[in-house]
Amino acid sequence: MGDNDTGGQGAIISRRHGCSKNDLFPEESFRSWGNYSRAIRATKSRFKNRLLTRSSDNLEINEMRARSQNEMKKTLNWFDIMWFGVGSVVGAGVFVLSGQAAKNDAGPAVVISYLISGLSALLSVLCYTEFAVELPVAGGSFAYLRVELGDFLAFLAAGNLLLEYILSGASVARSWTSYFATLCNHKPDDFRIHASVLADGYNELDPIAVVLSVAICIGACLSIKGSSRFNSFATLVHLLVMIFILIAGLTKIDTSNFQPFAPFGVHGVLRASAMLFFAYVGFDGVSTLGEEIKNPGRDIPIGLIGSMLITITLYCLLSATLCLMQPYSQLDSDAPFTIAFEAVGMSWAKYIVAFGALKGMTTVVLANIIGQARYFTHIARTHMAPPFLAVINEKTKTPVNATVIMTIANCLVAFFTSLDILANLLSIATLFIFSQVSIALLVRRYYVSGETSSSDRNKLIGFLVLIIFSSIGLAIVWVVSESYIGYTVMAVLWFVSTLGLKLSLKQARKPKVWGIPWMPWLPAASILINIFIMSSIDGSSYIRFLVWTAILLIYYLLVGLHASYDAAVENTKARNVAAEMANVEAGVAPVTAPNAEEASRT
Repeated sequence: MGDNDTGGQGAIISRRHGCSKNDLFPEESFRSWGNYSRAIRATKSRFKNRLLTRSSDNLEINEMRARSQNEMKKTLNWFDIMWFGVGSVVGAGVFVLSGQAAKNDAGPAVVISYLISGLSALLSVLCYTEFAVELPVAGGSFAYLRVELGDFLAFLAAGNLLLEYILSGASVARSWTSYFATLCNHKPDDFRIHASVLADGYNELDPIAVVLSVAICIGACLSIKGSSRFNSFATLVHLLVMIFILIAGLTKIDTSNFQPFAPFGVHGVLRASAMLFFAYVGFDGVSTLGEEIKNPGRDIPIGLIGSMLITITLYCLLSATLCLMQPYSQLDSDAPFTIAFEAVGMSWAKYIVAFGALKGMTTVVLANIIGQARYFTHIARTHMAPPFLAVINEKTKTPVNATVIMTIANCLVAFFTSLDILANLLSIATLFIFSQVSIALLVRRYYVSGETSSSDRNKLIGFLVLIIFSSIGLAIVWVVSESYIGYTVMAVLWFVSTLGLKLSLKQARKPKVWGIPWMPWLPAASILINIFIMSSIDGSSYIRFLVWTAILLIYYLLVGLHASYDAAVENTKARNVAAEMANVEAGVAPVTAPNAEEASRT
């Protein structure tokens, strides 16, 4: 590809003796202070140019991959993807969230809450699956949004998601230490080091969390197939533990504990569903494995959808067993299964529960590190991050640089930051991106640049605005007044908007291999549900989201915008040179190259 033979792209090379300035900032805008000054003065025009610049399938699948020098090895099949999906989602959350949701919100109807939240998550899985089949690249949702919604929104979304990956990875790693201490008959904080000189919340140092993250990083760097085998083994062990919990628990059930079934009513069931949705988060990282899957068109749908169906089934069965073992009002909010087994005279079972939780958290950390490294790799391919992070190791065929950098970030946060602080930093980034991916899928199906008429484009924009507005309206009504009139008005508006999109616009593009059914109803429902669930998140998370987004915006305007602009110009120049050479060989007159503004629209 021409990318590797020109300017910024040619600078993406691996070095055996460290990184030079050209590895970090090889683009024209950063080669001198004079160049950077001129770039800063051109920020307004460049931002206007890149704001709605959309990538293409071919660019993401072929030319972007070439910027990594080496390709990732295609070794994964549907079995690997299915167990990666289960391993990335099923951690220790079900052992904690089930008790909280049943005791405080849903009662025994927590089973229905898990089913509702699971089906809601399945809608997002279906949207991701269509994109992952059409665009099997390491960038996952970042690449999907670049193609349909443009560079700028894709960068802000991916930057927020990377932070959430770091926070959640650190949180799970510290939880691993707590469960390990419990398994060894110690208190959760016994294996941490107290540093009195540091501020509260940052003074319980956790070396075990660091060791765990580093060990998983080494495995992830060495081989994706080896990581997959370890994940499959650990996930199967975790499933065996869950089966044990089901069988042992069902021997101690009391059906009278299911009465009353929904003591907090419908509202309680829905509140619990909003909270339990986060027990299903994690599958999006599996979509970043697209470049390493042998047959994406077959393996991704089976793996992603299959893993979600397995997870929904497990969660419903486990929560039902828990509520049958002990009255919902007596459930413990922090360790419901452990206390429930103690209540029925099976105290020894807590060790098996803790062991299963350890196995589950190990696979979650593994999937977390693998997923965030591949996100970062693809971001670096666009030069929105230093391009040396895009390099794929020639021997291992894995993104070693990105994996190591992201693991260092995980370790720094996990070593110092307490679980309480990490829990309070729960981000809306995941739901934000789920909503964007659903919107992007509607854009993909109903708009093709150069083919869709202006009137149809405007209709699409109008219907999307109404769908989003009605979804936000429902969320506001839920939080503020719970007015049935408000619910009715917003629900009718959402239905009419989606129906209008269905009846008045013809799909501009059909999926080549696998597509989500019942278009546009399922993506529109996914938008509605994701925005609705956002209303359940605390205000501090929104503040964190806005602050981090502001930091990302500053970075983008000072660095990412100019780096990606230069890379796009160099990429287009290289393609023009290649085209002219082909024309000369064919005896065709050369075509005049476009100017920089036109060249950057790639």
